[in-house]
Order: sequence, then structure tokens, then C-alpha cells
Amino acid sequence: MQLARVIGTVVATQKYEGLEGIKFLMVQPLSKTQESVGQPVVAADATAQAGPDHLVFIVGSREAAQAMPITFVPVDHAIVGIVDDVQLA
Repeated sequence: MQLARVIGTVVATQKYEGLEGIKFLMVQPLSKTQESVGQPVVAADATAQAGPDHLVFIVGSREAAQAMPITFVPVDHAIVGIVDDVQLA
């Protein structure tokens, strides 16, 4: 899992069967200190609740496909949680 911030939305007029109704969001991966790491990616919102500027958890690869309501659909990243608070010790 990796922290990320939602920075935008993606509109798709056609989707793979099994992805209908799933929201796609642009997310910027972050470090533990919430600094940008790498390039933004498109993530399918498995929570159906993430929105602009939310701090979220993302997963990639096989875990992303398994996180969706219909498993093993073709997604590279998925949002699996919304972060309420971060405290570093």
C-alpha cells in the first residue's frame, strides 16, 4: 500500500465490462512525509467515496484487480482506503 493524494478525475466514455460505474481518479503517489514520489497515476476507486484532494491508500498490480467489486478486471492501481489522519512518531 502507498499513500497518494487525489489530484483529478478521469472521464471514460467506454469501459471494460465489469468496470461500469467505477470512478477513475488521478492520484499523486506520496512518501511517508507526504512528499510527491514519481509521476501521477490513474486509479480505480474501489471505495466509491474518494474525491478531490483526499489522502488515500492505493495498491497496484494483482492487488488492485482483486480490490474491485468484480475481481480481476484490467486495472493497474486501485484506491482501497481514505486516510483520516497521519501522525509520524
